[in-house]
Amino acid sequence: MAKRQRDGKLSARARVELLLDGGSFVETGGLAAPHHDNPWNANLKAPADGIVTGSGLVDGRPISLVAHDFTVHGGSVGVAGSAKGNRAIERATEAGVPLVMLVEGGGHRIQDGQNSRHFAAGTRVFHLLGMNSGWTPMVVAVLGAGFAGPTNYASMADFVVMLRGSSQMGMAGPALVKAGIGEDIDKEGLGGAKLQADRYGNADLAVETEAELMDAVRRFLSYLPSNSNVAPPMAAAVGPALAGETLLDLVPADQRQTYDVRKVIDAVFDGGSRFELKPTYARNIITAFARLDGRPVAVLANNPRYLGGMLDAKACEKAARFVALADAFGLPLISMIDVPGFAIGSAAEATGLARRSGRLLYEMAHVTVPRISLSLRKGYGSGYIAMGGGRSFDADYAFAWPTAEICAMSVEGAIDVAFRRDYQSAPDPMVRRQELIDETRARIGAAQAAEGFGIDDVIDPRDTRRTLIRALAGLPARRMFKGPPKKRSISPI
Repeated sequence: MAKRQRDGKLSARARVELLLDGGSFVETGGLAAPHHDNPWNANLKAPADGIVTGSGLVDGRPISLVAHDFTVHGGSVGVAGSAKGNRAIERATEAGVPLVMLVEGGGHRIQDGQNSRHFAAGTRVFHLLGMNSGWTPMVVAVLGAGFAGPTNYASMADFVVMLRGSSQMGMAGPALVKAGIGEDIDKEGLGGAKLQADRYGNADLAVETEAELMDAVRRFLSYLPSNSNVAPPMAAAVGPALAGETLLDLVPADQRQTYDVRKVIDAVFDGGSRFELKPTYARNIITAFARLDGRPVAVLANNPRYLGGMLDAKACEKAARFVALADAFGLPLISMIDVPGFAIGSAAEATGLARRSGRLLYEMAHVTVPRISLSLRKGYGSGYIAMGGGRSFDADYAFAWPTAEICAMSVEGAIDVAFRRDYQSAPDPMVRRQELIDETRARIGAAQAAEGFGIDDVIDPRDTRRTLIRALAGLPARRMFKGPPKKRSISPI
C-alpha cells in the first residue's frame, strides 16, 4: 500500500468509496479465500481472493460493482474471485441495475488456471456479460495494467475509460508477449491509454486522474436509465451555452470552408450537457450524449474539420456502436449531417470499409427510438443515407437548414464524370464546366428537397432548438420493430 501511495494509486476499496455515494457500499464475499487444490496454490494467501464486489449507490441510484485488488497477486482472479465477479454481473442483470468494473490486473490467476480440473469448464463471465448487454449499462474503468481478462471485459462494455500514462489494455501483457512471440515491448507501447483511446478506439475516454475517471463514470451513467425497461433520467432544463443567433454564422454556406460542429451542438442543446464518447478517435464524426430541455439524447454529427466529415472505416465503427448504445437505452437519436460521402480508393478499401459501412447501415435499420435528422450543409451520396438523412431509415422528422445541399455525389465530381465530353468540346471548357456546376447546384438546395417531400421542412437555424424540442415532445419513447418475425439479424461484422 505504501508503494501504491508513492505511485499515486488508490486501493481497491478507496476507489469504491470514491465512486459511490458516501456510506452506501454493501460488500459481498469479503471473507472469500483462495482455493488450495494443487501444489501451486496450496499455501497461497489472497484476501477476498483479490477482488472486491458488492453494491452501492451512484447519485442515489443502485449499481453492482466489481473492483480488482492489485495488491493481491497483481489483481489476478482465482476460483472464488471469479465466482464473486460472476455473482456481481448476475446481480446487475437480476436487479436491473448498471454494472461497473474497476479493473487492474492480469486476468486468470496462473496458480489456479494451470490446472485442467479447474480450467476445463471455462468461465461463465462472458456469457453473463453478453446476456446483460443492452439490458443494463456496463462500464469498465481501467486503472492500471489491464491485460488479458480485463481487456476482454472492456470489449463487451458500453463505456471504457482509462488513465493516461498509467493504465493499459491488451490481449496479453509484455511478459507473455515476449515469451510467446519474442516481441520486446513495454506496457505503454503495447496498449497504453493514449494508444487505446486515440489510435485504436478501444477506450471511449482517457483522463488524467482517478478522480476525473470516477467523475466520467458518474456522468456517463447520468444519461442512461438503470435498465432498458425504464426511461432515461430527466434533468433540469438549461439554456444552451451559445446563443441561437450564433447559428447564423457558425456554418458557412461555402462548402470549401470548415467550421466547428461542436459549437453548433452547444448552441442547440442544454449548456454543459455535451458528453463525448471517443472524442480523440475518428474525429471526423462526433458521438455525444447531450440534453435537450433536460431530456437525454444521442447526437451523431459529421465533423468537417477532419477529413471534411467523410465516413471512413473508423468513423463507421464509432458511429455504429453509438447508434446501438442509444437505441438499447432509449435515447432519441439526432443526426446532424454535413457529409461528403464515404471514403473511396484503395486505401479505404484496405480498411474493410465495405463491411464497416454496412455495420452503420445495419444499426440504423434496427433503431426503434425517435430519430430526427438535420442537414446542415453537405448531404451527399450514401453517406447522407448512412447518417439517416431523409426517408432512408424512416426518420420521425427530417429537417434541413437553408445552407443544405442534398444530392447523389459532389457537384464537381458529378459534372466531371457525366459531362466531361460536353464541357471539353465547348469553346471555353472551364466556363462551360462552371455553367454546368451552377445549373446543378440550383437543383440540390434545401427548398427543392422540401418540395419533393424528401424532407419535412427547411428551418431557420435559430429555431433549431425549439423545433427539436417540439418534435420530440410528440413522439413515443419507442416504436414497434417493423421487421419480419425472424429469430435475429446478422451483423455485417
